[in-house]
Amino acid sequence: MKRSRERILTTHAGSLPRPADLLEMVRALADGRPYDRDAYARRVKSAVGEIVRRQVELGVDVIDDGEMGKPSFVTYVTDRLSGFEPSAKAAGLPWSGSKEYISFPEFYAATVPQSANTRARTFACTGPIAYHGHAQVKTDIENLKAALAGVGVEEAFIPAISPSNVEGRQENTYYKTDEEYLFAIADAMREEYKAIVDAGFLVQIDDPRLMTYYIMDPRSTVDECRRWAEVRVEALNHALRGLPRERVRFHTCYGINMGPRVHDMELKHVVDIMLKVRAGAYSFEAANPRHEHEWRVWEGVKLPEGALLVPGAITQSTNLVEHPELVAERIVKFAKVVGRENVIAGSDCGFATFAGSTEIHPSVVWAKLKALSDGARIATKQLWGRA
Repeated sequence: MKRSRERILTTHAGSLPRPADLLEMVRALADGRPYDRDAYARRVKSAVGEIVRRQVELGVDVIDDGEMGKPSFVTYVTDRLSGFEPSAKAAGLPWSGSKEYISFPEFYAATVPQSANTRARTFACTGPIAYHGHAQVKTDIENLKAALAGVGVEEAFIPAISPSNVEGRQENTYYKTDEEYLFAIADAMREEYKAIVDAGFLVQIDDPRLMTYYIMDPRSTVDECRRWAEVRVEALNHALRGLPRERVRFHTCYGINMGPRVHDMELKHVVDIMLKVRAGAYSFEAANPRHEHEWRVWEGVKLPEGALLVPGAITQSTNLVEHPELVAERIVKFAKVVGRENVIAGSDCGFATFAGSTEIHPSVVWAKLKALSDGARIATKQLWGRA
């Protein structure tokens, strides 16, 4: 895994806005409606090429495929795992029943129906789980390899969902216990993680539920959530067994929640458990106003040997475009705590986690990524004494 040895490198959390024509096809796929599979495959491949070039133009160093072919960072997986069938249950409103919704019901009632998440179909586990997404992940890999030909980047990654998030979104009606269900998912998802690493890419494990589990249950306590998280990290490490730690990025966040967020789990309550994940880099929210102060947590935390931090230096939680000087300040804070070579500047979360997400307009996303790379250059000058 590349390090910021000579300058501050930049990256982001994975999902990026899809072109309008591709978006319509992705929505048809997600909704179970008919669509032209050949046209879809061709458009996904060309869109990956476009998004790779866009990231390079904006100065992003460690890039991905923008998840162009996925209906979302999490729902894509039901097409790659056996044992799941469409459920009659409605998806429900995001954050409904959560600590946040209970505290700010008028706000969430007025805003969350606009979320693309409310349109997503629901699935349930009705049989034994196995991975059958080999063709799909192979296509992801081949599309990204083709897009990278002749393009200069430091490194590339492919996101993949964590076992815990599969468990949390799909109801279990087959396995006897939650733990049996969780570890069955972990065994299956290992095949996707391994395929990505074997292809020469970093695998990024997306795991927002590590943080959002606390928010979603109004009765949950920090201690209860810590016990819950320990088991989920154990399952993830089971899925990652045998894979080189330095080829794994771990990403957690609080999701696309442009709300008050007064009930977010605090980093200090879960950072030790997060660092038990067998990863070479840890990506987390650090730029939004609810969590920006938490950089100080790292003053009292020892990183695993060789590990990197990928703190968010720009955020998806506001349409304001961060000033490059502010981005640089955020980067420098972390660099002074854990060492400049151990920091890669990232984003708090993805910018299009569900196809059709409207929280952040694409034009704003590109401006934010440009601010990220500009800020990294300013931070490089401050930390190395040169541009």
